[in-house]
Amino acid sequence: MKCPFCAHLESKVTDSRLSAAGDVTRRRRECESCARRFTTYERVEEVVPLVVKNDGRRENFDRQKLLAGMRKACEKRNIALERIEAIVDQIERELIDTGDKEVGAQQVGERVMNHLRALDDIAYVRFASVYRSFRDLDEFRAELEKIAKLRQIEET
Repeated sequence: MKCPFCAHLESKVTDSRLSAAGDVTRRRRECESCARRFTTYERVEEVVPLVVKNDGRRENFDRQKLLAGMRKACEKRNIALERIEAIVDQIERELIDTGDKEVGAQQVGERVMNHLRALDDIAYVRFASVYRSFRDLDEFRAELEKIAKLRQIEET
């Protein structure tokens, strides 16, 4: 590790500690040339796939954008922010675990809708109405009827 003071490339680790979450290692180091101490942080670099938009554009997966969309769908519902963040964490983990370099925006949207359907019907319908861009009331009604049928099946 390059010393930030003298640029020497050799240092020794004097102390290592994990963060509370266990995802970051803090290391205290001492330069073998100037003997000054410095701290480094080490974390695993995970590669989240690029999102391929419907028009063919590619953009980085934006966790904050996904979180904002889900928060909007869950607005004025009795759903804790921690629960929404946990779903975003789970979706991000699922995308990383696929190992794919690219994922379609439609796949991301479907994952969100599956989680919201299990969480809250109203939040699901709100998200679906924006995501699926219902053209008229009949399409919206058909989606509501589909949800009602699924609920009836689950209750029996």
